[in-house]
Amino acid sequence: MSRILLNGRKVVGGISEGEALVTKQTISTWGGVHAVKGIITERNHELWGQSFKDKIFVFPAAKGSSGWSTVAQVIRMAGQSPKAMIIRDISSLTGIGAVVMRVPTVTELDKDPTEIIETGDWVKVDADRGIVEITKKK
Repeated sequence: MSRILLNGRKVVGGISEGEALVTKQTISTWGGVHAVKGIITERNHELWGQSFKDKIFVFPAAKGSSGWSTVAQVIRMAGQSPKAMIIRDISSLTGIGAVVMRVPTVTELDKDPTEIIETGDWVKVDADRGIVEITKKK
């Protein structure tokens, strides 16, 4: 098994690890996810029907409105949060969403995480130090 280390910047501190769920498409929480079920509901999204609960959720950026913080709160209260988030391009939408969900989150990594990490890889996020350790599934 090969291991890869990425360095980035902490958004929300903490340490978590688990299986990655990765998309190269932006994500909208307002109308794009079912917060109570923790699944992607946007019809044309490559992760349509998949759950981010208990995954290390890796995505490029947010799209849509300021509904991120409201939906993030529902996701957390419903127990559907990912274990951690890795966001390539942070914005106020995703930053506030990460804070509200209270999950370790990193951004601004030295390599594009959506190109390096694949769904199914085992990923450890040490947001306190801004380090992501990837163990490839293959």
